[in-house]
Amino acid sequence: MPVPPCRRSPCLALATGLAIALAGCQPSPDPAAPAASTPAGDEAPLPVPEAAKPPVQPALEVVTVDGTPWSLAERRGRWVVVNYWATWCTPCLKEMPELSALDAMREHIEVIGLAYEDIAPAEMQAFLERHPVVYPIAIVDTASPPADLETPRGLPMTWLIDPEGRVAERFVGPVTAQDIEAAIATQGDAS
Repeated sequence: MPVPPCRRSPCLALATGLAIALAGCQPSPDPAAPAASTPAGDEAPLPVPEAAKPPVQPALEVVTVDGTPWSLAERRGRWVVVNYWATWCTPCLKEMPELSALDAMREHIEVIGLAYEDIAPAEMQAFLERHPVVYPIAIVDTASPPADLETPRGLPMTWLIDPEGRVAERFVGPVTAQDIEAAIATQGDAS
């Protein structure tokens, strides 16, 4: 016996809502945005318009949740992974332990997490007690994020900065330690 249409609508609405919620952390396609590396690496990157390219050596100065000043310029000589994330983003939470292990195990790589959300420092500290990482976390003002790095269209979004302070790679979506190490190896430095 067929199900009356009025009983199918809530299921359709629930499925649609679930699909939207699950896609909430995923970036939306933007043909005008700079090309991005995908974790799968199956797609050829699109050319990046000159106006959309970030500065060759971006500046980033933030204060971490524990009150420590952090500056990208002070990290010259090391690879730096700048990871935009949020406490509500499931793919972000899944990559945190791997980024933490990468930071702990690789002397030449440093990770910083930029929490891209409106959250009080005390709330963030409580969150980090439940989800500890070894790398520093800073809360980024969503109304005025760091000017030299592209405002995330979706989360997570990760920048790989080379030892000279230049942008080496940008990843949109979840990233693994293997993705980062492969990008470093491609640049000719797999120390």
